[in-house]
Amino acid sequence: MSDQAVPRIELLAIPHIPLIQPGDDLPGVVLAAAAAAGIDWRERDVLVLAQKIVSKAEGRLVYLPDVTPSVRALDLAAATGKDPRLVEVILGESAEVLRVRPGLLVVEHRLGFVCANAGVDQSNVAGSDDWALLLPADPDASARRMRDAIRAASGADVAVIVSDSHGRAWRYGTVGVAIGVAGLHPLSDLRGQPDLTGRALQITEVGTADEIAAAAGLAMGQAGEGTPAVLVRGATFAAGEGRLGEILRPRAGDLFR
Repeated sequence: MSDQAVPRIELLAIPHIPLIQPGDDLPGVVLAAAAAAGIDWRERDVLVLAQKIVSKAEGRLVYLPDVTPSVRALDLAAATGKDPRLVEVILGESAEVLRVRPGLLVVEHRLGFVCANAGVDQSNVAGSDDWALLLPADPDASARRMRDAIRAASGADVAVIVSDSHGRAWRYGTVGVAIGVAGLHPLSDLRGQPDLTGRALQITEVGTADEIAAAAGLAMGQAGEGTPAVLVRGATFAAGEGRLGEILRPRAGDLFR
């Protein structure tokens, strides 16, 4: 057997995180829950946070009875069957509407990525259907605040990813993707590195942050599991002051728009 260490990645769901309310100290909540579970913080750990708890703590809730739909929202609501007030909220978070079908709006979010309904969601939002939850205003900044809090409390340089669930155009099912990062570069450029035969890779770029977010989703769940924070230990990534924009394909390089 080779003396080379076998790669090992651990997924540690941080248990007993309570339902987050607007204004809650999310870093304090996560740090306290990790401490109660005996989970320590180590260099090059990656903490993956579900977007919903970040958005809730930051008060990104909209009360739909206070929303007045525009003419465009009314038209799109008729085409999709959605609540016109919800459509108006989606439009407010969108740079461009790309596709419309019953039950769905595919948009370019104001932050630059393409997703369904601009990430506006009503699942796992306490209260009635009168409330909708938006994505964080600046997910990179949200990740940085969490990273800074962990470093101040533990001294460990931990990377942080804010994740959301996105669908894929060619496959059924949602997967976790990064919508905000801190402490790592979301894209790993392997071009020029040798493959197993010594040939230089020509086009290989790895969406590292998305891969880590998807892995964390296995421990996080998508419904009522109540584990919205997962520590990923052992992942390989390029540390640094990364930002989400590094992984977004510019329109000039988009083959489908």
